[in-house]
Amino acid sequence: MAERAGLVTMNGKPLTLQGSEVKVGDRAPEFTVTRNDMTPATLADFKGKVLILSAVPSLDTSVCSLETRRFNKEASGLGPNVLVLTISMDLPFGQKRWCSMEKVDRVVTLSDYREASFGMSYGVLIKELHILSRAVFLVDRAGVVRYVELVPELTHEPNYTKLFDAVRSLK
Repeated sequence: MAERAGLVTMNGKPLTLQGSEVKVGDRAPEFTVTRNDMTPATLADFKGKVLILSAVPSLDTSVCSLETRRFNKEASGLGPNVLVLTISMDLPFGQKRWCSMEKVDRVVTLSDYREASFGMSYGVLIKELHILSRAVFLVDRAGVVRYVELVPELTHEPNYTKLFDAVRSLK
């Protein structure tokens, strides 16, 4: 199993990422996660759409909550061919509850709790904590990764400006 140490920190403490590194130009790796209704979801389920894949440690933390609410707000202006998928290790029930409480209805929340399939396929599973590192991947309609941001400090938000510039370039 591939491991990469020191690329991300939590409050300055270095962590180890497990899984394969994904780079711009790579074919987006397949994954199987769980929807809020407990049914499986795969990358293929969203074929033909531009995808923002937002990996977060937990929706029940302040930065993840801010980030996901920001994506929910921005999603309405991205057009019908762009989907935002937020993936975490949170249980599907917790994700559904959180979305209801926060009135998040434009972001699809998906859980990687069963197999860490997304975390391992995208190289963002944190070995020490068994949660996902904060990262954003932009996948075009053909399934090719066009933007990657591995946020170096878990307590920071991604660079929204760079991401949304990249999204606009694909429309």
